[in-house]
Amino acid sequence: MFGPQRDSDNRIAEYRSNLVGIKHLHRLNPSLTNRSRPQPSQPIDIYVTTSGGIAYDSVRCWVDIDGKETTFELMAKESVWSTFEWRYVHHWHGQIPPQPSGTTVRYRIGGRVVGADGWIFADNQARVLSEATEFAISVDDYDVPRWVRDAVIYHIFLDRFYPGEGVPWKKPTSLSGFFGGTLRGAMQKLDYIQSLGCNAIWLSPLFESPSHHGYDATDYYTVEPRFGTNPELVELIDKAHQRDMRIILDFVANHWSNQHPTFQAAQRDPDSEYRSWYTWQRWPDEYASFFTVKGMPQLNLKHKPTSDYLLKCAQHWLQKDVDGYRLDYVPGPPRTFWADFRQACKAVKSDVFLFGEVVSHSEVIASYIPHFDGCLDFLLADALRRTFVLETSTLLEFESFLAAHEMYFPKDFSLPAFLDNHDMTRILYLAKEDKAKVKLAALVLFTLSAPPIIYNGTEVGISQKKPLGRFEEARLPMPWGDEADKDLLDYFRRLGALRKQFFVLTSGGRKAVHLNVQKGTYAYLRTSETDSILIALNTSGRSQTINVPISLFQTSARDLLNGNPVRVSEDSVSISLPAQSGAFIA
Repeated sequence: MFGPQRDSDNRIAEYRSNLVGIKHLHRLNPSLTNRSRPQPSQPIDIYVTTSGGIAYDSVRCWVDIDGKETTFELMAKESVWSTFEWRYVHHWHGQIPPQPSGTTVRYRIGGRVVGADGWIFADNQARVLSEATEFAISVDDYDVPRWVRDAVIYHIFLDRFYPGEGVPWKKPTSLSGFFGGTLRGAMQKLDYIQSLGCNAIWLSPLFESPSHHGYDATDYYTVEPRFGTNPELVELIDKAHQRDMRIILDFVANHWSNQHPTFQAAQRDPDSEYRSWYTWQRWPDEYASFFTVKGMPQLNLKHKPTSDYLLKCAQHWLQKDVDGYRLDYVPGPPRTFWADFRQACKAVKSDVFLFGEVVSHSEVIASYIPHFDGCLDFLLADALRRTFVLETSTLLEFESFLAAHEMYFPKDFSLPAFLDNHDMTRILYLAKEDKAKVKLAALVLFTLSAPPIIYNGTEVGISQKKPLGRFEEARLPMPWGDEADKDLLDYFRRLGALRKQFFVLTSGGRKAVHLNVQKGTYAYLRTSETDSILIALNTSGRSQTINVPISLFQTSARDLLNGNPVRVSEDSVSISLPAQSGAFIA
C-alpha cells in the first residue's frame, strides 16, 4: 500500500532529508492539540527548522497576496539536539498577519547565510528567490460539509459495475479491456446501493479517455461515450438527489492522456501556446509524466492558463450539482494549485466535499489540512488489514495506533476509511477467502467515526484470481444475481442500517474497555450524552466470553448485529461470541 515508504532505509532517508538544510514542510501548527485549518482574521503561525552545518543570521518570509508582496522576519525559537544527526536543529517561528475569508496566501521562506550575502530557500534549497518552493494557504471559514459526517460512501468503478438491465458483460481479451459498465447501469442500481445504507456515491473517472480506468482523460467536459452521455450524468445526479444521496466525482489534476488535444498540439508545434502546459526534458518526446508512464503527461500547474483551465472544469461540474471531488494523487500538483482549487470550488458550492488521495504518513496528510475537508485514510486501511486479515499486528498494536490516530487529527478534518480499493489487493483475497476476517474488519470500519467507504464488490465477495501484479486484478466485474455472496451482502446491509440508526457512531467518543491479546478479544464503547454502543470482537479460532466492567446498559441490551447472547448485571456486560465474530450491543 505504501510502497517504498515502508522500507526502513527510505524512512531514514526521508527523516534525514527533513532535518538537513532549511525546511518548512508546510508546517503551520506542529503542536498535538492545534492542527486546525487557518481561520479568517487570525494570524497564521509558520514554523521552520535549520540544520546541516550552515548558520543563518536571518530567516525571512516573503508573502504574496493578490500580487502585493510583503516580508517579515521569523524569530529563533529554540535549539533541539538531534542524536540522529549528532548536531543541533534550530527552530524558527513567525506569523503571517490575519487575512479575511477567501484569501489565498502565497509565500516563500529563506535563510541568510552568516558571513555571506546569499540566501538559501526552503524546501528545495534554491539560491534564488524566483526558484524557491512556493507555499500556499487557503484562508476561509468553510467547515466540513454537515452531510459528510453522516456519509456512507459507495465507490463505483464504472467500467466494472453494471452494464444495464438486459445488457450482458462484454468479454475483453484482457483485464485491461472494456467490460461495459455504464452510467445507466449505475442509475438502475440506486435501490441496491441505498439498501447498503449508502447515501453517497463516488464514481471513478468518467470523462473521455482511451482506458478502462479513466485516469488519463482527453476531455474534462465530456462523459466517455462508453459510459453514457452528459445528460445521463446529470440525470444520475438528479435521481440521487431525489433520494437524498450525494454524487462525488474522481478528479485528476496532476496529469491526463497523451492523446489530449493540448498535448498533441504541444508535441506537433514548438511554438504552440500549449507547450508551457507541460514540463519537457527534451521536446517533443521526453517530458514529465505520472510515475514515468508516457501515456500520462504531467501538467505544469505553475503555469496559470493550465491551472485556470482545470479550475474552470471543476467549477463546471459543481454548477451541474456534483457534491464532491475525490482528488487523485494529491502530492503531484503544487500547493498553490490546491489553495486556488479550494477557493474556486467553495465559491460555487460551499458544501462541496473535497478530499484527497495522500498515500503517506500522518505528518504529510496533516499538511493538507488548509486545502481540503479531508483525506482518504490509508493508514487505517493498512491497520485494519494487518490486524484482522493478515494478523501481522496484534489487537494491542491496533488499539495503540487507533487511539493516537484519533487524537492526532482535528475533529474538523474528515478521514473517509475503507477496506480495499481499485488499486489494492482485494481484502477477501488477502484473507485467503476467509469471510469471517472480512466481517470483523468491516464491523470496526462501520463503528468508527470516519465515513466508511465500500468499494463495489467487497460487499458481495469479490476476490481476485492472481496476486496484485497488475492493478486490474482488483477490478473484476461485479457479480449480480446468484453469483453474489448473499450472506456477506446481508452482513453489510445490517452494518449500514445500524450506522444509520445510531448517530453516536458518527459523533460520539470512543474508549477501549476490554483487550486480551492472548485470547484475541477486544471491545470498545461509542458514547454520547444520550447513547452508548458496545462493540465486541473475538478474533480467535474458538468461542470466547467477554466480560466488560461497565454499567451503562439496560438488562434489555442485545446484540443487534449477530444475535449473540448478552447478559447485563449492575456493573458488567457479558457477551458470548463464536470464533471470529463480533457483536453490536445496544
